[in-house]
Amino acid sequence: MALFVVGAIFISFVLMIVVIANLVGGSTSLPIGHRVGVVQVVGAIVSSDRIVREIVDFGKDHSIDAVVLRVDTPGGGVGPSQQKYTEVERLAAIKPVVVSMGSVAASGGYYVAAPADKIVANPGTITGSIGVIMGFTNYEELLEKIGLKSSVVKSGKHKDIGSPVRPMTEDDRAILQTLIDDVHRQFVNAIAKGREMEFDAVLPLADGRIFTGKQAKELGLVDQLGNFRDAVSLAASLAEIDGEPKLVYPPKEKPDFIEYFMQEAIGQFKKGIREESSTGLQYIWNGTNRR
Repeated sequence: MALFVVGAIFISFVLMIVVIANLVGGSTSLPIGHRVGVVQVVGAIVSSDRIVREIVDFGKDHSIDAVVLRVDTPGGGVGPSQQKYTEVERLAAIKPVVVSMGSVAASGGYYVAAPADKIVANPGTITGSIGVIMGFTNYEELLEKIGLKSSVVKSGKHKDIGSPVRPMTEDDRAILQTLIDDVHRQFVNAIAKGREMEFDAVLPLADGRIFTGKQAKELGLVDQLGNFRDAVSLAASLAEIDGEPKLVYPPKEKPDFIEYFMQEAIGQFKKGIREESSTGLQYIWNGTNRR
């Protein structure tokens, strides 16, 4: 009878945890056995809040023995890529981190992967594209055809640098090139540090060209060829886990039903505008239209 009562109390306690976790949007997985966390960096990199939060949470979770970072992105904004890089670097200092590259892990995608303990790519993964790009579109002639004129009041001659309604001057181009060269050097330094390579060894590879996973391995940019399961096995090995580890994904947030649809619609609209009209510095490979 005593065992029955204790068992009933334990089951009730477990059910209570599951119900509460579901209500607050948390994970229902109990910290039993060896666990490997999975963080997914998928699609164009336009923000970093969610990924950074997931990485930090897995770092604090003592039941997570290692983390696999699934990277499938052509890259994106410089700032978000650098923020992710920093958190991956911090995580790798306290527990094993293995990157699993998907179809594309280029430019900012490779930047994020660089500080991991190991990088696993498919032989045909598109990676590399180590470089910086900044694009501008000039609408001046179009506006003239439809009879629209733009007037600008500015505090300095370079305040409207990159303006779509006037030609780019040689001074503008020189300033922007200096800016891009500085950010490019930051990129190369980050790769050299993360991969434990010499700066001069990375620099010849950082002219924006892309590589297959197989080529990247031969150049030292990737450690091993394989798929997601291979990355999980490698992470388990680095964490000294015997047997098949349990994979843990970050909990999905569960907003109010109506709020969810409103946020989703507004978020997709803002994302589309931001991605299509962005002219900021980017670590991105433009050979794909993936979002």
